[in-house]
Amino acid sequence: MVLMTLIARLQDGLPLAATIQDDEQKGKNILDYQNQAKMLFRRLNDRSPTQCTIETGPYLFHYLIERDVVFLVLCEHNFSKRLAFSYLEDIAQEFLSIYGKRVSSVTRPYTFIEFDTYIQKARKTFTDSRVRRNLNSLNTELQDVQRIMVQNIDEVLQRGTVLADLDSKAQHLSILSQKYKKDATYLNMKSVYVKVAAGCIAVFVFFLYFWVL
Repeated sequence: MVLMTLIARLQDGLPLAATIQDDEQKGKNILDYQNQAKMLFRRLNDRSPTQCTIETGPYLFHYLIERDVVFLVLCEHNFSKRLAFSYLEDIAQEFLSIYGKRVSSVTRPYTFIEFDTYIQKARKTFTDSRVRRNLNSLNTELQDVQRIMVQNIDEVLQRGTVLADLDSKAQHLSILSQKYKKDATYLNMKSVYVKVAAGCIAVFVFFLYFWVL
């Protein structure tokens, strides 16, 4: 079953559209997974794999990155991985054809919330038992999902924190390096001025000595 579908901008993790399956039994903890998804969006960047499966408790996150937009779905473990990525490709194609040119300019979260209508339609299509049988039989027309990386949510979020710390330390070192460079330049100039002053004094003493004589 597809429990949640979220779309966000890769650059800053801004949520663009979302659909959450209304299920009383799973509704109590679905908010936790929604928060995980938001944290994941903040960890992803242009160096992240464009397709990935992430294990989180009894569920799986599958995400697809296209044209700087992240398309993510939360599914049960027994939901076909091949079908999940076909579903993501479908909504990605439709979303980008409609909103692709506007993605970079929006500032409000869930600006394209009306896309929920299409997401609901696609979800029903891809979870229909007859459609699932037909799609699973078309192996040659669907991507090879066996090569898609599988990771753990804790590892992904922790790695994002470590990378953020490294970036912060790198920036700090860069600032210190620039300061050192400026200080070194200042000291070198000061040293030149001292040498020039010392030379002038020596010349003055030399001429004064001969003038007295």
